[in-house]
Amino acid sequence: MAEHNSDVSQNPKGTAVTEQPDSPRDHKVDSVINEKTGEVSVESPQDDTEYVKGHPVIRNGLDVSKFIVSTRDDGDPAFTFRSIVLGTAFTALSSVITMLYVFKPYQAQVSATFLQLLVFVFGQAWALFTPSPEKFKSKWIRNTLRFLNFGQSFGIKEHVVSALIASCGNNGLSGVEVYAVERLFYSTSVSATTAVLGTFSISLVGFVIAGVLRPLIVYPAEMVYWSTLPQVVLYQNLHFDTRANRGRLIKFGWALLASAVWEFFPAYIVTWFSGISIFCLASMHAPEHTRTVFSKVFGGASSNEGLGILNFSLDWQYIQSTYLSLPLKQQLNTWIGYVIFYAVMLGLYYGNAWNALRLPFMSTSLFHSNGTRYDTSSIMNNHGTIDFEKVDSVGLPYMTSSTVWGYLTESLAIGALITHVLIFYSKDMWLALKQAHSRTQPDPHYQGMLKYKEAPMWWYFVLFVLAFFAGLIVNIKGQTTLPAWEYIVSLILGAFIAPFSCILYGLYGTGVGTNLISKMIAGALHPGRPLANLYFASWSHQVILLAVNLANWLKVGQYTKIPPRVMFLTQVYGTLLGAFLNYAVMTTIVSSQREILLDPIGNNVWSGSYVQSLNTNAITWALAKEMYGIHGQYIIVPLGLVIGLAMPVLHWGVIKVFPRVAKWEINTAIILTYAGLIYFGNTSWIWSTIVVGVFSQVWLRRRLPGVYNKYNYLIGAALDGGSQLIIFILSFAVLGASGSQVPFPTWWGNPSGNPDHCL
Repeated sequence: MAEHNSDVSQNPKGTAVTEQPDSPRDHKVDSVINEKTGEVSVESPQDDTEYVKGHPVIRNGLDVSKFIVSTRDDGDPAFTFRSIVLGTAFTALSSVITMLYVFKPYQAQVSATFLQLLVFVFGQAWALFTPSPEKFKSKWIRNTLRFLNFGQSFGIKEHVVSALIASCGNNGLSGVEVYAVERLFYSTSVSATTAVLGTFSISLVGFVIAGVLRPLIVYPAEMVYWSTLPQVVLYQNLHFDTRANRGRLIKFGWALLASAVWEFFPAYIVTWFSGISIFCLASMHAPEHTRTVFSKVFGGASSNEGLGILNFSLDWQYIQSTYLSLPLKQQLNTWIGYVIFYAVMLGLYYGNAWNALRLPFMSTSLFHSNGTRYDTSSIMNNHGTIDFEKVDSVGLPYMTSSTVWGYLTESLAIGALITHVLIFYSKDMWLALKQAHSRTQPDPHYQGMLKYKEAPMWWYFVLFVLAFFAGLIVNIKGQTTLPAWEYIVSLILGAFIAPFSCILYGLYGTGVGTNLISKMIAGALHPGRPLANLYFASWSHQVILLAVNLANWLKVGQYTKIPPRVMFLTQVYGTLLGAFLNYAVMTTIVSSQREILLDPIGNNVWSGSYVQSLNTNAITWALAKEMYGIHGQYIIVPLGLVIGLAMPVLHWGVIKVFPRVAKWEINTAIILTYAGLIYFGNTSWIWSTIVVGVFSQVWLRRRLPGVYNKYNYLIGAALDGGSQLIIFILSFAVLGASGSQVPFPTWWGNPSGNPDHCL
């Protein structure tokens, strides 16, 4: 899995060898000075670590365990009154931001770093501004104040647990999204019983998968979950040797402040900064036909505007620190996917595939063949199912070529995910299971956790049984239109896909969208029932999503030495609390922004593209035979699953013929995912992430590993925290999340149309 680093100098004959101070983690090393270049390369006699200028180059998971994340464990308490109270309070904030992004032009995730920083500030205030128990003579008062954590230092484990509870606010999102679709497109609201039991079941049913798969998806060193590294590094910098880290924390503070101040401009005052396109500016006085073409190719600052080729965003809320964290092997596959995306999207549209020229270039809504919006209620009856006589009268819906391509690539990627993992990682998976069974997993962080009691498997199974029966009651007595036996099939499907998705995410820091296969199978099982399709996919996909999310946090717990039983209890509590708060916030936003959320295009502030895509999926797969069957015009989408299964096999065959290809860490599942991932919404951020990735993973990591190891993840965390803090404030103060919108005055930098001046 290691990436080859060609920047490390070799040992030429006759070079001088000098003794150097110990490198990080006290590895004894020898340095070699290249007489031609003057560059110092350092080699360790103890391992195969690569060094440049005395600093280790991070290539793989073992390097992360040795040089990025400390194995220190102070044994401080984790499950305290303070950690629960802070976690509960900030879960409310997390839920609000989570739902805001569901209805934004780009569906970013709540930055765990943002929550982490807020928890730290309030935790430190709790410690500094509350009286010490030792100041009181009464034993009862002292014990009470100790229980309340008054006057006691705020430790790293309390910090992690508080932030964990808050970050679990999006774990139950799938069920809430279904309720949003019902409110927007079916004008119905679920009963209180369905909302409570359904949310409980959907939110927790996937816990058992994460528990069973821990030896495979958490314990090994290569399961890094790269996107979590900024927050892990920040935890340790905030709590370990703060005096020694003073300089780093000062830089962190300045970066946070700069990010917060800057975010006011692209998000509100100078929205042009959210999408700077030289081509769009050059076409401002061109004929309308030319501007229309330029908008589709180079525009991307507004929702569903265009592909955003060479359109650069300076808005960090969309860029985020992800691309400072993801390994180069992931980003290379991503870039290949983007090239395919641009070429195919333009080819399909201007080639008039699937009647493309009569429909919008990018939209997730459904349309009639003449381009007018398709009213899904016109083919529904009063029972939430499709009336096929009305379909014959109204006609079948059409999808934009961008949506069809998005569905096809997701289908291809799901197939590729399964065979890629089986072909290329099966031996490593078997080794990890054997090492876990014998407790010989060599990762130092796993070894450091052996002193804590594991959460017993029966905890996971009991939780699953409760969630399972809650879901069963909802589907028997509720309004889901999903038969009980199909509910069980949905859980089995999710359990089958989850291990593959977790392995890919752990190794690459990114996953493959698996929702489509749930909808595909649901459409085959119950034609004509879009609500049943939504609920089937929600339960099935939630098993996968929860497995990934919980494994991600279990890895954070392993890095920061949180006892496994504490991790289990706090994850359950945070997930349930967040799910119910998500439901409350969703109802507020859907009520206040209903019209713009139903608009097929949206604007640069609000967009219903994501929930529209959920409904489009549900309706079209409820018409699976007519739209995706042998005689359907979109038959290529389900066929993509079979084609995708063959792609890694072809890749493996090429490696057998040309062994050198194995050095290129090609992952067909990731390539296919990114070849169609951004088929709707804002696209101006893509090229900015490429620049960030090249700077971080190609230049900084290899040329200045000392700076990379110290600041890459830390500064990324600061930028995330500053930008999301301001987005939260702006959303409720001026952008309409509270129902009242106060737009900034229109001027050249904040145009009334697309911010990038394309059309």
